[in-house]
Amino acid sequence: MDRDLLSHLPVIIAVARRGGFAPAAAALGMSPSAVSHAVRLVEERIGQPLFARTTRSVALTEAGHALLATAGPALDDIAERLERIRAVKGRVGGLLRINTSRVALTMALMPVLSAMAERYPDVTVEIFTDERLTDIVGEGFDAGVRLGEMIAQDMVTVRLTPPFRTAIVASPAYIGRHGKPRSADDLANHNCVGYRLLRSGALYRWDLMVDGKDVSVATRGTAVVTEQMSARDLAVAGVGLVYGLEPLMRPDIEAGRLIEVLRETSVEEPGLFLYFPRRAAMAPKLRAFIDTAQEIGRASSRTPGRSMA
Repeated sequence: MDRDLLSHLPVIIAVARRGGFAPAAAALGMSPSAVSHAVRLVEERIGQPLFARTTRSVALTEAGHALLATAGPALDDIAERLERIRAVKGRVGGLLRINTSRVALTMALMPVLSAMAERYPDVTVEIFTDERLTDIVGEGFDAGVRLGEMIAQDMVTVRLTPPFRTAIVASPAYIGRHGKPRSADDLANHNCVGYRLLRSGALYRWDLMVDGKDVSVATRGTAVVTEQMSARDLAVAGVGLVYGLEPLMRPDIEAGRLIEVLRETSVEEPGLFLYFPRRAAMAPKLRAFIDTAQEIGRASSRTPGRSMA
């Protein structure tokens, strides 16, 4: 094995997973020029380009994908084994990368992060807020947080919240101007804040319960966002009707800043879950996060057949 080549592989993986030279340099504590030098050295030794570079993007070539598929899991395994050795001596540390949506961060992770800071000061939890359904394994995350229905069946899950329902809300000012919608069909006569799905580019159709059946309702309006926190802010500002998770809207409803409408159309969601590949649970840093989440009461129930043993 070429010793120089081996020492530069973590840089290659960081560039691939972070999506560029500058983000990789920042994550590794290196200068961009040092990262560029390491990539160039590996490409020269291999004899093939690993990245296709433009002024705006960095993408893996076929050779880069092949190297990442082989070296990435191997280096992850080495890092995990070193962490387990350190943990035997009573020290849990390392970088724990979690991919989550912005709303899940607010609803489920804040108390866990607070407790982790006190209990495990040597663990750095990096939260990447992302509204897409990211491949957490392929992009180098230790775990993700999403609604239960959005998680692949081969992942292990740990419940972070109880089930909850959806809600349609608007500000008192909006309702004063336009009135409340009388039915799901009446939504067509209202200004509804839309959601753009980042992966498909389509507009999200509101999932409602009408006459005991799940229906998907297309809406229209003067504003479109990509996540619920922004939609809630627009609702409070009086822009229009907003569809979202009821626990996120509840403080504003209780404070009178928002009014729920069409409650009979709300659907129940399974809740938010931490998810990860089965072998990842062996890593002490993730085990510490799981234990902390459970200890503060956010994992009181689990999804049958897919729960953490």
